[in-house]
Amino acid sequence: MNLVVKIGSSSVTTDHLDVNHPVVDSICDQLALLHSAGHRVALVTSGAIALGLGRLGMLGERPADLVTLQAASAVGQVNLIAAWAGKLAERGLVSGQILLSASDFMERRQYLSARATLGRMLDQGIIPIINENDAVADDEIRLGDNDRIAALVSGLVGAEVLVLLTDQDGLFTADPRRFEDATLIEEVQEVTRELASLAGGRGTTRGSGGMVTKIMAARIAAWSGVETLIAAASNPEALSSAPTRRQGVGTWISKSRRRLPSRKLWIAFALPSSGFIQVDEGARRAIRDKGSSLLAVGVTGLGGAFAAEDAVEVVSEDGGIIAKGLARIGADELGGELQRRRAGLASDVSALAMHRDDMILLEG
Repeated sequence: MNLVVKIGSSSVTTDHLDVNHPVVDSICDQLALLHSAGHRVALVTSGAIALGLGRLGMLGERPADLVTLQAASAVGQVNLIAAWAGKLAERGLVSGQILLSASDFMERRQYLSARATLGRMLDQGIIPIINENDAVADDEIRLGDNDRIAALVSGLVGAEVLVLLTDQDGLFTADPRRFEDATLIEEVQEVTRELASLAGGRGTTRGSGGMVTKIMAARIAAWSGVETLIAAASNPEALSSAPTRRQGVGTWISKSRRRLPSRKLWIAFALPSSGFIQVDEGARRAIRDKGSSLLAVGVTGLGGAFAAEDAVEVVSEDGGIIAKGLARIGADELGGELQRRRAGLASDVSALAMHRDDMILLEG
């Protein structure tokens, strides 16, 4: 079985911004058990910025400026990889560092290259240790959280299970830190808006995500044909029980009956949106109910300076997201068609704005 395991900063590091050795040791013990049983595992780890801030003596309020955080990431990444690689080596396991950036998912050639490299590492029994390349990624090009990266990596390596290890036992009916009567949700069949609303906000000051990013990551994984387990990193059996799908160790989120091919996953979740195309109700129904392509005649508004082949969102007249895909024509040309139609002038109403093969339905 192929598994992707992600562990967050709040679990990897202590309140003093050091390596949390008991947790890392426990995870490595479980990775060794999985490896000895013949499973192939990739590890996605956060913690570089937190460890870097600790090494630099910046234990107070987290700095707000990006350059300082990038420098801290560069310092902390050395300690982070050394901790994981050293402890895995103690258990006879070989590991390798992979630093990913948004371009590795945005550029098709790099996407395929990353998939080939990770596949070869797993074939050779190497445990990839993956993190975002925060030291060089700015706000415009960073993927933003390792939960999302882990979900995308799950699709890259053809994983059966994604394990998201955090500082909570899973998803609860309410925030267990605030409500004593909150109960663990052990099984989720589908990620809905209502489910996401249960996730709350950001978790700790040491992390960039929280439960909501894990729910969104589980949605990406589900559409990749991957089940997700959200569990506590402190649970010594959470990871090792994943292949048997043992209940009671966290929240299991089922894979979707609707599986997207890797190219559509790449479009939907790896490419940033460069704008939006607003459509009328007829176009919305044609896209949603018939799987139709989007024609210029159904367009009622635009946003953003997107070009042909850029990723854009398709939205309804009330602003709800219907789909995302690659534009066949740019905003200037499509806007010209819209203006001519509004002026009652002849226009190419059959012009293709977005082909259904380049579109992913997100509504519902």
